[in-house]
Amino acid sequence: TLIVYNQFRKKLVTTSNQPNSYGAMSRTELEALEITLVQKYDEIAAAKLALDLTRGKPSSEQLNLSNEIDGILKGQYILQDGTDVRNYGGLLGIPEARALGASILETNADEILVGGNASLTLMHQYLAFMQPLWKQECPEGVKFICPVPGYDRHFTLCEHFNIEMIPVSFDGQDPDLDQIERLVQQDPSIKGIWCVPKYSNPTGKTYSDTAVKRFSMLPKISGDNFRIMWDNAYAVHHLSDAPDQLANLMALARHHDTNDSMVLFGSTSKVTFAGAGISFLGTSQEKLGEFEQHLSETMIGFDKVNQLRHVLFLKDMSGIARHMARHAALLKPRFALTEKILSKYLDGKRIGEWSRPNGGYFVSFDAIPGQAKEIITLAANVGVRLTPAGATFPYGIDPQDRNIRLAPTFPALDSLQQALEVFVVCVQLASVRHYLKS
Repeated sequence: TLIVYNQFRKKLVTTSNQPNSYGAMSRTELEALEITLVQKYDEIAAAKLALDLTRGKPSSEQLNLSNEIDGILKGQYILQDGTDVRNYGGLLGIPEARALGASILETNADEILVGGNASLTLMHQYLAFMQPLWKQECPEGVKFICPVPGYDRHFTLCEHFNIEMIPVSFDGQDPDLDQIERLVQQDPSIKGIWCVPKYSNPTGKTYSDTAVKRFSMLPKISGDNFRIMWDNAYAVHHLSDAPDQLANLMALARHHDTNDSMVLFGSTSKVTFAGAGISFLGTSQEKLGEFEQHLSETMIGFDKVNQLRHVLFLKDMSGIARHMARHAALLKPRFALTEKILSKYLDGKRIGEWSRPNGGYFVSFDAIPGQAKEIITLAANVGVRLTPAGATFPYGIDPQDRNIRLAPTFPALDSLQQALEVFVVCVQLASVRHYLKS
């Protein structure tokens, strides 16, 4: 398999000198290029690859960075205030973990709840908590605004709770705030909006200071009990020595007296162990107390032993920064390789655009409209799995059928290179056939 694939690679490199714009090529040139690309594609198929770029999971090397967390307690389970973390109680979390979460989400420790390994669980629990109130206010149905392309898990939660989703596109760096403000002002059944404000999934965008300020004032023009679901999942996941800066939403919300409407989320799922981390929810003290009461009906507390392990391992924001620098050292080569291959074979050909993120876990690729499904199918047929077309849009429907989320973090570098070189051939082949049909 490796010999067959290396033969394909040599041809890929030596035949990459194609005209800059496929749209400017004659039919004869396009037909000749299609023959070359089909030959490459058939050689890939002969290699019988089995590669996966579907989800942004940490690599094993990244997980190894946190191995010291195992056994770090050394039998010490008692907090400074005398609390035994092995016992019941403490639904909001141990004070030390609440302080750590407050540092990550940039709010106050008394506004933080510490949960289990997945912030997604907290999001589900919070939506369940809000359902009776929202349904009472809007018996005909509740709606959420969803900036797109966005995070598919958010959309799945909305579908689960039968919340109608309204997609809103980005306007440069930020979601289209003009459209968002018009929508919430006109329709009181819109009860929330999903936001991934830093290194957004999948685009890698970070909201501007102006946008965060406008978000902090959004509840002033919305209907009652409007919630901004601020999923700051990638707050500390930098790929650069000059990381993006995100304005402090809660500080602005306190200034505008809208902090009851802010619900912040984060976790250590891509900081320590993806399957054994801790998560955080932040909101005003009053609303946190109401949510705590809701949770107390079904549970007594989360894993405080794991919370203490994380506090001892990460310590504070300085400790997190040092730890995340080690993550970045492993991730930078993967993102650099992705940029290198996409640029080498696709730059200037007007058959695709892609993000160049400063942090986070994804590269967002926009093909020629109408080609995402075709590209993904072509890749799947030769052993390279990509995130399904439409996954970054509500209901799995990308109106332009063009966005593809690439996740370069998990594969080893050699496997990533193979997958990306297959991907660019599929993009080229789908694009040539598009122009031959037009």
